[in-house]
Amino acid sequence: MGLPAVNKKMKQLLLTGCALLLLLQAHAQSPRLRVLAIAENGGHHIAYSKAARVWLDQLAADSSFAIDYIQNTDSIDAAYLKKYQLFIQLDYPPYAWKEKAVKAFEQYINTGQGGWIGFHHATLLGEFDGYPIWQWFYRFMGSIRFKDYIPDFADGTVQVEDSKHPVMKGIPASFLIEKEEWYTYDKSPRPNVHVIASVNEGTYTPASAKKMGDHPVIWTNPHYKARNVYIFMGHAPELFNNVNYTTLFRNAIFYCSEKSKK
Repeated sequence: MGLPAVNKKMKQLLLTGCALLLLLQAHAQSPRLRVLAIAENGGHHIAYSKAARVWLDQLAADSSFAIDYIQNTDSIDAAYLKKYQLFIQLDYPPYAWKEKAVKAFEQYINTGQGGWIGFHHATLLGEFDGYPIWQWFYRFMGSIRFKDYIPDFADGTVQVEDSKHPVMKGIPASFLIEKEEWYTYDKSPRPNVHVIASVNEGTYTPASAKKMGDHPVIWTNPHYKARNVYIFMGHAPELFNNVNYTTLFRNAIFYCSEKSKK
C-alpha cells in the first residue's frame, strides 16, 4: 500500500473515531429523563419551594436527569408537556390555571404521557380566590374538598400502610414529620384512592382538635393511566433535613417517571 493510501486510511479512522467520541459524549450528556416542576413565586410556602429547588438540583446532578422550573401555567400546553416524563406540582394549587394548561394536563395524566407528584397545596380544592373547583382534579385527588388545617403547626407521626409500594423503599413503618399544617378534608379519600400512608392524629404535638379520624397523607389514584403520587407534607423547608422525607421524594421521582405498565 502506497503512502497516500495509508494517509487516506488513517484519516478515515480518525474521522470515524472522532464521530464515535462525539456520539458517546452526546449520549453521556443526554439526561435520563426530563422533569418539570411548578411552584409559586411567593406566599408563605416560598421557603419550602426554595429548599426543594436546592435539593432537586443536587439530585438531578447526581442522578443525571434534567429539571426545569416554572412559576405559573402560562407556558403549559400539550406540545410543552411532551418534553417531560414527570410533572412535579411542588406547592401549587389546583386553581387559576390557564384553560389550555388545564386541558393539556388532563390529557397528560389521562393518557399516561408522563407521571405526576403533587405536594401539600395540590389538595387545596374548593372555591378559592373567586375560582370554581376544578372537577377533574377533584376526582383525581379522590373527590375531597379542603376543610381546615392546623395554622399553628403540629408534629405528627406518619404510619406506612403499604410498605411494599416502591415509594416506601427504605422507609420505616412510621416516621416523624415536624412543623406541619395537617390539612383536613370533608371526607377521607380512601374509597377512591390507594392509601400508602396516613397520619396518626393521636400523636399531634401539640395536640389539636382538628382531626379527621381516618387521615391519609400519601396516596396514589390507580384509576388514571399516569403513575401518580400525592404527598401531603410540604410546608416547612426543614423537611429536607428529614432523611425519610427526602427518601420518599426521591423514590417518588423515579417511580412516577417510569411508564405505567397498564
